[in-house]
Amino acid sequence: MFSFDGGDFVPFLIFAVPIVAIAGGITAGIVRTLGQQRLLELAQRERIAAIERGVDPSKLPPMPIATSGHDHDLASMYMSYADYSRRRSQNLMIGGLITLFVGIALAVFLSQVADGQDEKAVWLVGIIPASVGLALLIGSQIVKPRNGDSSSSSPPRS
Repeated sequence: MFSFDGGDFVPFLIFAVPIVAIAGGITAGIVRTLGQQRLLELAQRERIAAIERGVDPSKLPPMPIATSGHDHDLASMYMSYADYSRRRSQNLMIGGLITLFVGIALAVFLSQVADGQDEKAVWLVGIIPASVGLALLIGSQIVKPRNGDSSSSSPPRS
């Protein structure tokens, strides 16, 4: 009654991958936002309960910063600005090292695959991620907090 050829599903699979990726990304963003909202609400309730019990508000930790950017995540809610700056620099360095070495490995791999063929310069594709990794490493050195720098102890004023 119904006969399907395997080649009939290829167009559906081609479009299904990006649709699933987009839907998954949107779902992950919603879940992250709801989780951050819940943590902020719990922090506010905890702060109110402590104040009702007679705790001096100046002795309590600061309230988490509610932002929509990716710079502030759940783990950095109670960090000092100096610790946050150090963590941001380390994250940039890690990302830069990984991307740099992926670019180098890609260049070496493509040079070996294209060995003996007409495409001799195909290894140059590896320069793109390697240069992005190098830019991340330079960025990590630029945002790295310096010793004795007074701006590392407090957030910048806007």
